[in-house]
Parts: sequence; C-alpha cells; structure tokens
Amino acid sequence: MTSGDARRAQIIQELRKASGPVSGALLAERCGVSRQVVVTDVALLRSRGEKIVSTNRGYVLESPAPARPVRLFKCRHDVSETADELTCIVDLGGCVEDVFVNHRVYGKLSTHLGVGSRRDVERFMGELSSGVSAPLMQVTDGYHFHHVSAPTEDALDEIAAALDERGYLAEPTAYELAAFA
Repeated sequence: MTSGDARRAQIIQELRKASGPVSGALLAERCGVSRQVVVTDVALLRSRGEKIVSTNRGYVLESPAPARPVRLFKCRHDVSETADELTCIVDLGGCVEDVFVNHRVYGKLSTHLGVGSRRDVERFMGELSSGVSAPLMQVTDGYHFHHVSAPTEDALDEIAAALDERGYLAEPTAYELAAFA
C-alpha cells in the first residue's frame, strides 16, 4: 500500500469513527499533510465510490438509507391507465423501483424506474408521450411487474388494496413468484 493509499484509508477510518463532521484541517493534521492534500484525497475517494459529503463543518460519510420493505406486484391495464397506476402508488408513499415483463420468447425484459413522486410520474409519462418508445407492457398484452418499495409493510398493503380496487392487480403464478420476487 502506498503512503497515499494508507492516508486515504486513514481518512475513511477517521470519518467512520467520528460522531459528526470532521474538518479538513483536522484530517490534515492527523494525516500529517496539508488541507489541500485532504481535499484531493476526498475527491479520489469519491471517485472510487465512497459516499463522503461536504458540510459547512467538515466531512461526513453518508449514512446508508434505511432499508425499505419491497413487494412484487403483477399488474395489467392498458397504456392509458399508466399514469393513474403510478400516481396511485406514489400517493400512498410507494416508489416504483422498476418495471419488467416476462416475454415467452425474449425472457425477462426490465428497466429501473425509481418513480417515487408525482413529479417523477409526470417526467416518465412525458418521456412515453414523446412517442420514441412504447411501454414494455405492450409486448405482453398489458401484463407487467413492478418492485415497489414503501416506508412500511402497511403502506405496501394499502398500495396493493388500491391497485386491486382499480382493477390493476393480476394474480402472479407460482413460477413468477419464485423467479421474480
């Protein structure tokens, strides 16, 4: 390990054990380098995927988001009901993580969505309305799947009830539950 690698490892260690922000000056003092070297090291660490956040009081490691429960929903509706389906989910606190279809020839076709607000729904619907591409569900007669996350299992239950009330839920097969959950 080079001295730069050792110093960057020390910076991460200092941030992990800290109970709050650590100033660049303090990190520089502890590592025996200038504050500018610490700034450069932090940039290198970020480029390697470290989640270091700069605050007005110093550096902190970004806390991982608490895990949210996720549930698989199999849905079926026509394209004109897509905005209603997504809005229903986000209005009840859900985030539509992805959409995928199970095509009998091509297999599983999927994409990340990350639709968690009405603004996200509007953006997504705007992209669909541009006519450049069609929704995945069109290749499977309206059937599609979503992994939906929410703050609680109760919120996922509410989402399921609301989708069912609108007639959007379809019963997944045992194979689908095993293969896609």
